[in-house]
Amino acid sequence: MYQQLEITRAGAGDQVAIVWFNRPDKMNALTKVMEAELRSAFASLDRDDSVRAIVLTGKGRAFCAGMDIAELENLPPGDIRDADWMRPYDMNRRADYQSRYSYFPAIRKPIISAINGAAAGLGLVFALYSDIRFASDKAVFSTAFSKRGLIAEHGIAWMLPRVVGPGFAADLLFSARKVNAEEALSMGLVERLMPAETLIERTIEYANDLAANVSPRSIKVIKQQLCEVPFQTLSEAISLANREMFDSIQSDDFKEGVAHFVERRQAQFTGK
Repeated sequence: MYQQLEITRAGAGDQVAIVWFNRPDKMNALTKVMEAELRSAFASLDRDDSVRAIVLTGKGRAFCAGMDIAELENLPPGDIRDADWMRPYDMNRRADYQSRYSYFPAIRKPIISAINGAAAGLGLVFALYSDIRFASDKAVFSTAFSKRGLIAEHGIAWMLPRVVGPGFAADLLFSARKVNAEEALSMGLVERLMPAETLIERTIEYANDLAANVSPRSIKVIKQQLCEVPFQTLSEAISLANREMFDSIQSDDFKEGVAHFVERRQAQFTGK
């Protein structure tokens, strides 16, 4: 189905989808084909009720080494405004999360990046737009842009300071230096560091725990809350929480959340 991606399933009931960048001989460098396939795959997984968590990772020794240099050499200035990347807005979702690369927060399932190797340029952008980042102890990070004569692309100037703070963000963007896994963890660029040989297994275990033991309805709403926060005051965040709490208490998942705890059994959440 896909030329430059691979989709596999794991976990109880195959509820975890693993999306693999699949150009290992090119360090999973991004092409227009891969870019289009990734957006299509995420949209499909978002619609699939059997999927409760998504893991994004790379085949071989890299996560995604950024834009393929062969495509970058011939990139026309108008590419950033190319009609192929423009889509009508879904008026029920925030417009900020519907651009060429910023659509990850609009996906209603949790997205966990398992960063198995180099994450540079757009590879780092994908990791930042993910909800959670786990990294191999062999992972290496770089913003890359300034060393290519480019600027902080695709919202990374907004996302990176939110993740690591303004000082680290300026350092990484100005210098485009390489950051090893230990430093990435220390600055908060990733949430967990794992041995390379167990990264995928342990990330899938985490994703499967979400899929099996947590209300998918709760995750969907909490993710929306977290993504709205940058645009809200505290009072607006509280008002949204109050509205969502009213609906949550009437949901099937709330009833099941109480019942399985009282009855000391495995939860059977439906997402409703």
